[in-house]
Amino acid sequence: MSRAGQQGSEPPGACTFDSPNPNAASQGFENFRREWESKFGGTFRLPHFSQGTVSNFRVVSRGVKLDDVVIVDVHGFTRTEGTPQGIENQVRMYVVRRGTYGLRSSCGRKGSAVSSGRFHLQHFGSPPRFETAPRTTVKIVLLPASMFKPLLRNKIIVGSMDTAEMRILLAHSEMIRANIANLGPFGVQAAKNTLTELARAVVLGRLDDTETRFAPALAEAAKNLANRLLNDPELSVAMLARELNVSVRTLQRSFASSGDSISSYIRNRRLEGARLELAKPHAQLSISEIAARWQFADSSHFIRSFRKRYSQTPSEYARSNNFPIGQGGEIRPEG
Repeated sequence: MSRAGQQGSEPPGACTFDSPNPNAASQGFENFRREWESKFGGTFRLPHFSQGTVSNFRVVSRGVKLDDVVIVDVHGFTRTEGTPQGIENQVRMYVVRRGTYGLRSSCGRKGSAVSSGRFHLQHFGSPPRFETAPRTTVKIVLLPASMFKPLLRNKIIVGSMDTAEMRILLAHSEMIRANIANLGPFGVQAAKNTLTELARAVVLGRLDDTETRFAPALAEAAKNLANRLLNDPELSVAMLARELNVSVRTLQRSFASSGDSISSYIRNRRLEGARLELAKPHAQLSISEIAARWQFADSSHFIRSFRKRYSQTPSEYARSNNFPIGQGGEIRPEG
């Protein structure tokens, strides 16, 4: 159980859910079922699992509920079996980070596989069957059917999780999970409203970049993308804006509340990468090589920036960690 759940500090309309890592398969499923039904079962029912599928249940999951929206991160192997019975009225988004998530209609005739790096968004009128590949990691977002069924009609929306709308939605969902214990009732409602608007943007294939409520999620998505591209010489404010399908001005405004600029964020993250490089016990790179690796114009620029941030030159920092600069400017461990 999460800390928020233990302390009973979850705000009205919100709850969190962590399933334990199973020691035994049957125990693992029972723990999962008990936690799910106590937290989410009143709004979102579990799919049908047979005895055979329960015996192979290997799942660790974490979920957050905001009124009638649920976000669940699932890692492991699981599958349903047989023909699920009943009527369902759910809109689900599956975002696969690793592995494969197989979906099949309740009659078993129609199916699709959501592969790593892809998403699948659909309204389900009857319970689907599914099966994941081993070590699959998937984020499942359950959305209000009353809002999304008329928007989707009979369409199935599929695509890359690297689209601008998905990058921002995923960044926002991670922010919700990280901050759920600190949200009050109005914060819960605001987080839910932003998530549903971002899901609408995924369905429509466009983002309203004038919408101010997206600013924190947009800034977080830009940081996530920048962190992946720190060693890329093409990384810039303009590149991030292009990848997130917003104007440079909109992206810059999204950072305003943090009191930092995008350029400063990129520079500071690169300096941190260089600092960690300097602290490696067996580093053999010269100052100029480290400067080039972290995309500084030259070693002089790197040294000035490093000293301004850490109050030491790179050589002084390396020596303070017992990795002095040897002849030729290389960083060598003593001895």
